[in-house]
Amino acid sequence: MLRVISYNLRKHRASRELLKLTQDFDVNVLCLQECDTTDLPPTLGPLHLADSTKGNRLGLAMYYHKDRFTALDTNTFALKKSLHDYVLSPAHERLLGVKLVDNETQHELVVGSFHAAPLTATNSLRRHQIKAGHAELLTMGGEGMTLMVGDFNYPFFTKNLISHLKETGYELTLSNRRTYTRYKVFQGHFDFATSLGLNIESVETLPRGESDHLPILVSAEYLN
Repeated sequence: MLRVISYNLRKHRASRELLKLTQDFDVNVLCLQECDTTDLPPTLGPLHLADSTKGNRLGLAMYYHKDRFTALDTNTFALKKSLHDYVLSPAHERLLGVKLVDNETQHELVVGSFHAAPLTATNSLRRHQIKAGHAELLTMGGEGMTLMVGDFNYPFFTKNLISHLKETGYELTLSNRRTYTRYKVFQGHFDFATSLGLNIESVETLPRGESDHLPILVSAEYLN
């Protein structure tokens, strides 16, 4: 079983929770959004920092369990920008990908930490970013097994997104409870998982911390 946590730290405010979070839920991979990458430790218990973005004020990062996995490659990707990116707070890299080999099974997979454009952008732009993100992760290999988790900023018309992704072969899995409840009008599933070549057993919304997003725990198995 592969256990991955995704967490938007709300401008790094929830960073103090990370060590306890990984210990409490026996995590293999930890994907972060909205973190201060200059203030991240190289290790969190048994997890090692694989890589982080460099061009964002609020960046992406990923940790992995070094006994369970070996990191073969990492890459960051700039996706189509929104007006918000150009005018207010540039986000040059909205996707961080890490290619891993499972030391227990020898499966190769690629895991991505993703942060879509904010709600000021259109769903059409976010769909473009998601599709481009999937394509970029596939270029990293991983035997066609891909897991992209993060803050998709897509709480409305999610059923349309699910149908759209099925046409590309990807599955979208929402968590069992909402992941964002700060504002009543924007409540919903902001954080979820998209996958290829994996069986998603569950996506669980974890207890609230200091962020306006709730972390999610993805449990998955290889299809073959």
